Amino acid sequence: MKDFIRKDLSFSLCGLNCKLCPMRLGEYCPGCGGGPGNQSCAIAKCSLQHDGVEYCFLCPEFPCAKYNGAEEYDSFITHQRQLRDIKRAEEIGMDVYNKEQTRKAEILQTLLAEYHDGRRKTFYCVAVNLLPLPQVEKIMERIGNDPSVNSLPIKEKQPSWSRFSRTTPPKKGSC
Repeated sequence: MKDFIRKDLSFSLCGLNCKLCPMRLGEYCPGCGGGPGNQSCAIAKCSLQHDGVEYCFLCPEFPCAKYNGAEEYDSFITHQRQLRDIKRAEEIGMDVYNKEQTRKAEILQTLLAEYHDGRRKTFYCVAVNLLPLPQVEKIMERIGNDPSVNSLPIKEKQPSWSRFSRTTPPKKGSC
């Protein structure tokens, strides 16, 4: 969008975690205010009308009607949490929130480099985005401490990663 530029391209003004988005990682989306290829956005237009607020939570009208039903009806899983994510960012502050997202992005890069067989980028992006950071770190620690996982060929590592993500063991006889 013309004249719409943002400093922080890791977290959208409406609450999306751009650093963890498969579209952004695949260079299909520059993010809101990210330069050429930036799509027209009603929320970006609204930001321009409200003195160019960097995040919607900084607007005195937040949360406004633009958020009504957004999480309920959006087909993108990560978009279904945008209101919760932006409220969390507001609650803990952008510095702390960005540090969490940077750590998650580092973990995501490790998963993509060491466990991605070419078919699971979206899975890893969604998992890292939706799971709380302590849980993602715990999973990565368990993977790192299992020598049998690290010796496997990349195509065989994926089921092992999902095995580590369980918080409770499966019941006997269940899938």
